[in-house]
Amino acid sequence: MKRIIPLMALILISVVYLQSQSKVGTTAAPFLGIAVGPRAVGMGGAFTAFSADVSALYWNPAGVSRIGNNELMVTHTKWIFGTSFDWIGVAVGIDRNNFVGVSITRLDYGEEEVTTIDYPEGTGERWDASDIAIGISYARNLTDRFSIGGTVKLIQQKLWNERATGFAIDVGVLFITEFKGLKLGASISNFGTEMRLDGKDLFVQYDLDPTSTGNNPAISAKLKTDDWPLPLHFRVGASIDVFKTDNNYLTFAVDALHPNDNTESVNLGLEYSFRNMIFLRAGYKSLFQRDSQERFTAGIGLSYKLGGIGFRFDYAYQDFGILKNIQSFALALQF
Repeated sequence: MKRIIPLMALILISVVYLQSQSKVGTTAAPFLGIAVGPRAVGMGGAFTAFSADVSALYWNPAGVSRIGNNELMVTHTKWIFGTSFDWIGVAVGIDRNNFVGVSITRLDYGEEEVTTIDYPEGTGERWDASDIAIGISYARNLTDRFSIGGTVKLIQQKLWNERATGFAIDVGVLFITEFKGLKLGASISNFGTEMRLDGKDLFVQYDLDPTSTGNNPAISAKLKTDDWPLPLHFRVGASIDVFKTDNNYLTFAVDALHPNDNTESVNLGLEYSFRNMIFLRAGYKSLFQRDSQERFTAGIGLSYKLGGIGFRFDYAYQDFGILKNIQSFALALQF
């Protein structure tokens, strides 16, 4: 345990000294930064090295080859301001060392009636907005202790009649040491193209010189929108078994996050398991991040096997400060 303390301290200290100016709102597709999976959320988002289920496709694709079975997971999160965040992922083993996975992420903002100055009670039209990302992943165990993985993603944002499309890759590594199940992980997420909104609502009629008479006051023109980068996230993490027996274990995990659209932060998490059937989790998210509303997290999980097929239900609660709280649910099938 003495060798672990300096490692954890190094991660924490590095984040404190790397504090920089916040760049909130300077990237496209911020939904790519929403935490996936109640198990990870309940542990405060400290999941880069833990990678214990198929949601590793989001946190660290290298961990998918270590989950020990094929798995399908469907998650639903009641996100802020009445929005709905959903994620589905599946990972299937080609053999014991090679896994492939597919994931779909969607944030639905809902829809509202279109109103204008002339029609304050509505025009009869409705507008909506949504974000979606589709990823294809591959993970491989290079040795009995070292794994690599990657994901290729198609990303699209929709705002009524406008859309923006981009592509990105995620890359991760995972190393399992010989000391008390200590795992070390690192990942880079959303390294890719910039995104720009485009659509029919950007076409307008324009008068080049409204002070002159006799010229064409309705020249066809198109408004130009800016290119915005994707939210690039670099994560490093560690997890270790505080104790582990045949019937119980307690795991502690810590992640350090360096994003390009915010200040650095640290996530802390714990998971206790009783006979791999009942799981209790707690954590703290976005430690050291400036003006963060994300705080304490907690969660539970229930797992049961029937005829060689495993079923797991997970729930997580996250304190979100002035934005109240966030609740996540997931149902997983292991086969």
